[in-house]
Amino acid sequence: MPSGKILVAQGGGPTAVINQSLVGVVLESRRFQHVTRVYGALHGVRGIVNEEFVDLTQETSHNLELVAATPSSALGSTRDKPDIAYCQQIFAVLRAHEIEHFFYIGGNDSSDTVRIVSEEAHKAGYPLRCIHIPKTIDNDLVGSDHTPGFPSAARFVAQAFAGANLDNAALPGVYVGVVMGRHAGFLTAASALGKKFPDDGPHLIYLPERVFVLEQFLADVKATYEKYGRCVIAVSEGIHDASGEPIASLLAKEVERDAHGNVQLSGTGALADLLCDEIKAKLGIKRVRGDTFGYLQRSFIGCVSDVDQREAREVGEKAVQFAMWGERDGSVAIKRTGFYSVDYELLPLTEVAGKTRTMEDEFISASGTDVTDAFRLYLRPLLGSGMPDAFRLRAAKVAKVLKP
Repeated sequence: MPSGKILVAQGGGPTAVINQSLVGVVLESRRFQHVTRVYGALHGVRGIVNEEFVDLTQETSHNLELVAATPSSALGSTRDKPDIAYCQQIFAVLRAHEIEHFFYIGGNDSSDTVRIVSEEAHKAGYPLRCIHIPKTIDNDLVGSDHTPGFPSAARFVAQAFAGANLDNAALPGVYVGVVMGRHAGFLTAASALGKKFPDDGPHLIYLPERVFVLEQFLADVKATYEKYGRCVIAVSEGIHDASGEPIASLLAKEVERDAHGNVQLSGTGALADLLCDEIKAKLGIKRVRGDTFGYLQRSFIGCVSDVDQREAREVGEKAVQFAMWGERDGSVAIKRTGFYSVDYELLPLTEVAGKTRTMEDEFISASGTDVTDAFRLYLRPLLGSGMPDAFRLRAAKVAKVLKP
């Protein structure tokens, strides 16, 4: 007899809506009569290996709804990147607890973990249904129109740059804002949605999909500053030279690396400071300021897209439906239909796992320092309702008397 036990976990960086997906799994699962228990693993795959489970069957629907509307990962997360041996440990624990449905909410690495666990279960002849539920602010999952978590982070970035532009217009100078995105520039590109008037910033946008040349960057800043008397710049943390070397490591005397050997880009202000130093030294502009958005954009509680919330809930619900009514493992994908509506599909894990989507050429301007209208049309519906707006005085100038 089937055990009716389900396990759900969250992996990778938190988002503003990842708990919607979690609650979608829990509430939809409890609708099925044969489901006896819904467990949650604390801190992702590490919690599975350590058998740190909580019984979500006992959570009230009311409290689950409150948690769903709260950003960040309610179960906790992990940056562990499981290899085959690690996944074999995961499978051993799932089997020991007689868990027959495994849902993992996460990005690229999480989808690969689900793939390996699925393969291990198949080899052992164990009836385990494995479903990957998409999540990432980078919007870099292959096969989806967009990924839950990205719209809310994009909403934050657009509004943050709109505010930075207003500040910069009041006290002109050069402003550099560094946004998350090691390989994909979607989130940095979202800064363009904060523009209202033709001379609004960001005036320059630099994405990892294009080679970054420092000399050209300085020339762009100089030309923009001379044209507007100021310059607002959006820069992806993943900008690199022609060889693929991160600009942060080229300009810095010392670089920090993460557990996987990658140059530490997130959570450090190094790139913003280095670019500001170059502008001051090479262009002689005195008022130059830089910010690193870092983790602010991931789980900002006051800036969540209602569209993102709705879709994050639905990918969790659809994951359960695919698991209960389908006959294969897979990764849930969002497909756009019409001007703005979506449908959901279950893609084979091999089509998503370990792959990275980058911004399509049609979304990037010919100059490489702006986005196209195609990108604006793509992103605008995702940002949700109630986007704030900025206005200007229509001031009529008064003739001078002392200095005509």
